[in-house]
Amino acid sequence: MKTNVQLAQTEAWEIYSQIMDYTYEIKVYLPDEEPPEKGFPVYYLLDGNDYFQFGRDIVKLQSRNTQKTAISPAIVIGIGHKHLEERVKMRFYDFTPPAPQYVYPDRIKEKNLHLGKHGGAEKFLTFLESELLPIISKTYHIAREKQALFGHSLGGLFVLWTLFTRPELFQVYLASSPSTWWNDYEIRKYAEKFCEKKINVDRKLFVSVGSEEMFMVEDAKQIVSSLNDYNIEKLHKSIYVAPDENHASVVPTIMSRAFRFAAF
Repeated sequence: MKTNVQLAQTEAWEIYSQIMDYTYEIKVYLPDEEPPEKGFPVYYLLDGNDYFQFGRDIVKLQSRNTQKTAISPAIVIGIGHKHLEERVKMRFYDFTPPAPQYVYPDRIKEKNLHLGKHGGAEKFLTFLESELLPIISKTYHIAREKQALFGHSLGGLFVLWTLFTRPELFQVYLASSPSTWWNDYEIRKYAEKFCEKKINVDRKLFVSVGSEEMFMVEDAKQIVSSLNDYNIEKLHKSIYVAPDENHASVVPTIMSRAFRFAAF
């Protein structure tokens, strides 16, 4: 069930998830033109409160000259929170895979970020698949075979985890500065299991990181390198290290490149 407010080409509404027992704020950018016969591509942005506006403006401006930018008119969906004070707590739940126990680095403990619930990624992914995506598909004219998922930091971890566990759900996976360190690098185990299955459907993975993100630069390179070792023909991969960018500054500098990688 949702309430709806329209603002020119942007819609803002709320969705209560029975699966999560939580209400998310959804923002939607709609191109100002008739949809193509097969529908618009869709970019789903995690942490929509932070990144929706960036994504919207990239598509809005660069789709004016698709021939040069490779970005065609598309729908942009921001998945965010009504109450920003809940955002940090919910991110550590929504974006982290379930595990029997968790190992926390000292930097997390110092900020008390280890407190609270973790391991809600399966439920959050079920919310996306069973509750949000059907509403988007029913409400807007979308191309179901042209859907991308973007996330940064813990959101980037969730993007990788989704690719490794449910690769059929999206066609393009855009992981910015993924927190592969989470729970002593358990995402590497998911990557290994994914590679052993050798998926036979075309998928794209774009991993980015800022050059000033210290250990996360090597972490990002490692996860892509491990996938390269398996040489999965239909998984098209790219990694980009953004010069002079840190964890807080990197998203505005890489999102355009990420969307162009999708090349819908």
